[in-house]
Amino acid sequence: MKTKNIFTGAMLALATISCSDLDVDIKSQYTDYPMDSDMALEARISNAYYAFRDPLNRRYDELLSLSSDEYSAVCFDGGWLDGRQYSNCSTHSWNASANDNQLNVCSSLLSGITNCNILLRDLEEGDTELSAPVRAARAFYTFLFMDNFGDTPIADDNLTQGATQIDRSPRADVARWIESELLAVRDDCPSEVNESTYGTPTCWMVDALLAKLYINWNVYTQDVTSASWSPDDTNEKLNDCITVCDRIINSGLFDLSDDYKTKFMYTNGSHIKDFIYAVPYEATLSQGMMYARYRTWRYGGANGFYTTVLTPSCGGNFAMNPEFAELFCLPGDRRNDVVVGDPAQDSIYVYQYDPETGEVTDVPHMYEGKQVVFTKNITLIREDGDLDVGANGTRQGYRSIKFYPDPDDYNLYERNQDNDIPIFRYADIILTKCEAITRGGTATQGDTPMSLFNQIRSYVNAPLLTEAPSLQDILDERGREFLDEHWRRNDLIRFGDYERPWGFKYINPDNALLTNRIFPLSQSVLQSNTNWNQNAGY
Repeated sequence: MKTKNIFTGAMLALATISCSDLDVDIKSQYTDYPMDSDMALEARISNAYYAFRDPLNRRYDELLSLSSDEYSAVCFDGGWLDGRQYSNCSTHSWNASANDNQLNVCSSLLSGITNCNILLRDLEEGDTELSAPVRAARAFYTFLFMDNFGDTPIADDNLTQGATQIDRSPRADVARWIESELLAVRDDCPSEVNESTYGTPTCWMVDALLAKLYINWNVYTQDVTSASWSPDDTNEKLNDCITVCDRIINSGLFDLSDDYKTKFMYTNGSHIKDFIYAVPYEATLSQGMMYARYRTWRYGGANGFYTTVLTPSCGGNFAMNPEFAELFCLPGDRRNDVVVGDPAQDSIYVYQYDPETGEVTDVPHMYEGKQVVFTKNITLIREDGDLDVGANGTRQGYRSIKFYPDPDDYNLYERNQDNDIPIFRYADIILTKCEAITRGGTATQGDTPMSLFNQIRSYVNAPLLTEAPSLQDILDERGREFLDEHWRRNDLIRFGDYERPWGFKYINPDNALLTNRIFPLSQSVLQSNTNWNQNAGY
C-alpha cells in the first residue's frame, strides 16, 4: 500500500460532498466549515480537484473503454448482463434509461463544475494562486462534458449570480471558451512538479489539455455528426497545438525514462516522469479504482491468476476484441507484456504473474487440474445484444493487466487498488506533436514525425520506423500506448474510424449512425435539467 501526502483522511472524507446537477442552492454546502478553516478550505479544494475520481474509477471507464474497439462486454449465461448496460456500450446501443449508470457521468462532471464555482465564489478576489488551478479544473470538467456529450453549459459565473437553470451552449462556443479560460489561467497555475503538486492542475496540465483541445479542433468546432465532416479538413489550430507541446517538451520536467509496465503498477505515483496529470487512488482512503475486477479472468482470482489468491470475486466481463489484440504484435515491445495473450496465436496457455513485479512467471495457471487456455476470438451462444458467451465462455478474449493490482490490498479492501490513473502523459504530447506535423503543422526544434514517433518506439523497445509514419501508423501506435486510458474513442472519432466494424457492433443495425459520435444524456440529468433536450439521434 502506498500513502499520498496530499490531503489527510479527514479532508478526503469531507471531499465526498457534492451536488448532482446545476440547479442547486449554492448556500447548501459547507455551512459547518467556515472559509477561514484550513481544514475546510483544503477539503473544498480536494472536492474541486477530484470530482472526476468517482466516475473515472468505474462508470466512465465502462462507457469509454467498452464503446471503443478495445473490449466487448460479454456476459456468462446471463451473469453480468445487468439489463445490457455493459453490452449496450459495446454495440453502440446506449439508452438514456438502461445506461443511466454509465451516461450519468455527465452529472458527476456537472457536480465538479458546480464545486469549482462555489469555491471560486468564496475565494478572496485576486487570489490567483488558489483560483487559477480551480478554474483549470473547471475547464477540464467542461472539456470532458463537451468531448462526450456535445453541447455543454458554460457555467463560469452563472451560479454566483443566482441562476437556477443554465442552457447548454453550442459545442463550438464551448471549445472556444475552454481555450480562452485555459489561456487566462495558465501562467498563474503551479509550475513545480513534485509530490505537493501531484494531482493538481499545473500549467503543464493546462498545456496538455490545450494540446488535446487543439488536435481535436475540427471535431469540436464543426458538426462532427454531419456526413460532410471529414477528419482531413483543415485544422487551424495545428501550430498552436505544436506550440503547447513544445512548452511541455522544453520544460525538461517530463520524460520517457519510466518502464512502460512499471509506471501503471500499484506503486506508481508522483515519481513517474511520464505523468503530467493523474488522478490518485489509494486502497484505504481514496477508494474506487477496481480495473482488475473487470479485466481479469472471471475465475482468475480464487485460482491463482495473480499468484496470490484474490478472495473477492472477479467480474471478468471485459474481453479484448481480437481486432484490437492484433495491435500488440511488435517484436520486443514492452507494451505486449500488459496483455495476457499473443495476437499471433488463436489461443494461449496462461501462466501465473508475480504479485510484486506483475511479470509473468513460468508457473502454469491451473484450474480443475488443467492449465488455463485463453482464446483470442470470442464466440456468442446466440446473436443478440446480450453478448452472451455462455457459462463456459469465460476464457474467451485476451485480457489486460496494465493496471496490475496489489493482491493484498485487493483482498483486504474489497477489490480496491492503489494504481493512480494518468489523464495526460508526456508520451501523449510526443505523439500529438507527431500527429500535428503529419496533418500539416509546421515542424519545430528539428523534430520530424519519424523522430517523434521513434521516441515512443525506442522507450518501449519496439522496432523503429525507417520512414515517416502514416496517420494509420499513428492511430495504431496510440492504441498500443494508451490502452485503458480512455482516449481511444476520442482518437477513433478524430481519425474518422469510429464507424469501422469491430467486435459485435453489427448486432445493432444503427451502430454506424454518425450521431453516435456523441453520447446521449442520461435520464437522470434530463430530469434534473428540464430545460435541456436529448442529443440528436436518441
